[in-house]
Amino acid sequence: MASRQGGPGHDGAPGTGSTDRPNATRAEPPSPNGRQAGAGPTEPFGPASPASDPPRPGGTSGPRSDSRPGSTASRTGSRTAVDPPLRHPGLYALTDHFRERLGQPGRYVSTRTASDAIRYGQLRWNRTDGWRFAVVEDGVRFVVVVSDTETRSPVVVTGWTEIADREVALDSPRWDATDVDTIALRTALSESSSTPIPDRIRPHAISRPFVVGNHRLETEPGEPFVRCTECRHRFRAKSQLTSQRCRSRDGGC
Repeated sequence: MASRQGGPGHDGAPGTGSTDRPNATRAEPPSPNGRQAGAGPTEPFGPASPASDPPRPGGTSGPRSDSRPGSTASRTGSRTAVDPPLRHPGLYALTDHFRERLGQPGRYVSTRTASDAIRYGQLRWNRTDGWRFAVVEDGVRFVVVVSDTETRSPVVVTGWTEIADREVALDSPRWDATDVDTIALRTALSESSSTPIPDRIRPHAISRPFVVGNHRLETEPGEPFVRCTECRHRFRAKSQLTSQRCRSRDGGC
């Protein structure tokens, strides 16, 4: 379900500032060539983002269709999955799923970063979820998944963060070590959703809880698990987090 209110092109939309911690220094906006001042070139998607050519009509893979003025898609006003999505953030609505992420601790996504990714980011086709925009700011890659063929208007479907360059991120005043560890650990949990990853959890120290499912999670260096601050259960895989509700937050014992 998508809402037309407060798309990523609206600076006053809810969640606009949720990318950064309240006291963090705001990053400079990307320049028109898609790069942030002093941040280096936008990097390609990492191994967690398998890409392929977009499908041709009929389901086979191949070059994407021409969406320039005068093309079939432009003349008819209809778009297909092979047409690259629009780079006009103000036209996009937000799904309820994306809106929920705006308010969750440790997500680091916002309407501003979604707008930056759509306007300036690298565009790639992904076999799993279709078109993705991505932009790197201060060592962190912001990924935004969009759709504009199955709804009445273009929508931002979802979004997340990845560490593009750990050293750059740690050197940036925008992030502290907990922010960087939170982004890295969330990525690790998602990459191995059904598999326990104690060795990938141990290096991280997270004292400001982040949310997965309805659990608020923290961990200390050397611990092979994340711990819910509410129900106190321990988890080593994302599938455990998403399949077991937090009984304390549900009102249970």
